Amino acid sequence: MAAAAASSSSSAAAAAATPQVVTERRGIPAASFVEDVETYLRQAGLDVNSGLAFLQERLQQYKIVEMKLLAQQRDLQAKIPDIEKCLDIVATLQAKKALGEALTADFELSEGIYSCAKIEDTDSVCLWLGANVMLEYSCDENLENAKASLEVLVADLQFLRDQQTITQVTIARVFNWDVHQRRSKQAIKET
Repeated sequence: MAAAAASSSSSAAAAAATPQVVTERRGIPAASFVEDVETYLRQAGLDVNSGLAFLQERLQQYKIVEMKLLAQQRDLQAKIPDIEKCLDIVATLQAKKALGEALTADFELSEGIYSCAKIEDTDSVCLWLGANVMLEYSCDENLENAKASLEVLVADLQFLRDQQTITQVTIARVFNWDVHQRRSKQAIKET
């Protein structure tokens, strides 16, 4: 029951926190800047503690997504040198193809076991992904795909950092508004 109430208050806060034009980037919801805290809390139907809890939860969600994106970025950056090395081999294949020659190469079958292969005219490269999955790419497609994915990840990370900053500022504004309200009430009681 309490979870349902928290869920409905989170939904209400999300509806009040987002602007009329809902903006997001690849499934990452955009945070909206709250100019009038009192109106925000009233429209969301939340008290200060519930509003702060919602904003803290959203901030934690942003941090989790950021960790996942950073891991993806590290993985992609680690793969790019290997892809560039593979593209050098593909360039050698294309040069041999232009000359009408076959490329003779030694490759590892298993740890310490090698075999010799004769590679003739080819326009594509197959990548073994494991789990009985192999993908075929044109010779120039891989590096561009990896670099494009990295650019998208960098843009996603920047968007995410902006959303974290907006959420942190909103948390500070709600907290400061609450402190101001408490001090005002205390001053009224003392008068």
